[in-house]
Amino acid sequence: MKNWISRRKMALMGAAVLGTAASLFAATTPTLADDVVLKVYTALEEEQMPIYKEAFEKANPGIVIEWQRDSTGVISARLLAEKDNRQADVVWGLAATSLMVLDKEGMLESYRPVGFDLIKDDFKDLRSGWPTWVGMDAWASAICFNTVEAEKLGLPKPTSWKDLTNPVYKDQIVMPNPGSSGTGFLTVSAWLQLFGDKGGWTYMTALHDNIKTYLHSGSKPCKAVGAGEYPIGISFAYPGVKLINDGAPVEVILPKEGIGWDMEATAIMKGTKQLAAAQKLADFAASADANKLYNDSYQVLARKDVTASLPANYPADEDKLMISPNNFYDMADRRQAILDEWQKSFGSKDAPK
Repeated sequence: MKNWISRRKMALMGAAVLGTAASLFAATTPTLADDVVLKVYTALEEEQMPIYKEAFEKANPGIVIEWQRDSTGVISARLLAEKDNRQADVVWGLAATSLMVLDKEGMLESYRPVGFDLIKDDFKDLRSGWPTWVGMDAWASAICFNTVEAEKLGLPKPTSWKDLTNPVYKDQIVMPNPGSSGTGFLTVSAWLQLFGDKGGWTYMTALHDNIKTYLHSGSKPCKAVGAGEYPIGISFAYPGVKLINDGAPVEVILPKEGIGWDMEATAIMKGTKQLAAAQKLADFAASADANKLYNDSYQVLARKDVTASLPANYPADEDKLMISPNNFYDMADRRQAILDEWQKSFGSKDAPK
């Protein structure tokens, strides 16, 4: 009995010491429970997310990002579905045209981030003195071309959008569904602006004959081309450049008629309970340091005071081929009507989700 009591005393004393130590540790050492957690919705590429997260959290100790990622169309649909029960605090890295749709629904908080005056006019909401979104960088449509697979099939290298309607390419092309993918939508938007509404739909009908399937991500067509699954993919430059840098036999082609483009942008969700922390993220997303990170993937940046360098193997003259003017607000207003018509006409070749 004595031994049992002694052991019990020692256990109680040990617990008390541990409890005191734990209390002191909790008081002096930050834990996840002490941090502000920001729920951030995004369509960024997966490999970019940890880099951006680390940079922001290092600059803003005590604020932690919790990501929710999907393709542009899926994230946009989720945000709209959550309109009356909002889960996101911030959107970081979503197409500006999608944010314009959310803004029209009254879902975005007005905020001028630090350094707003150093953002190029094309990259910010200028309809009032208090913007609801701010651009980060621009990405543009491109053709990814697998030279090895094309040679096996005897396919010529396309240099224009209209080249892709050549019957020689039948069942050899993949592209993103514009309802799922921001890249898909900006590409369709460009065709409607380059060729006119009637000409754009006529072009898409001719192209459809050569499409094998429509994928549900902007980068997937290029990745599939890199894997040798298809010789041609309509996508954007970044995944193609990454494949080239990794040694894949891929070329990134910018069609000579001009290329569609959109901005990755940031916005604060109206009603967030973490407004101060959300504003810190908006400040960082618009900063020179963040723009330098964006330049690792993209040539065209939002900041006037950051000189963009051309990433390795990135196609030159992207900025010169980007369609101008690009009527973002008109395309945002017409987005659902365009998607409904596209799905009715071409959805029969959708890949399974």
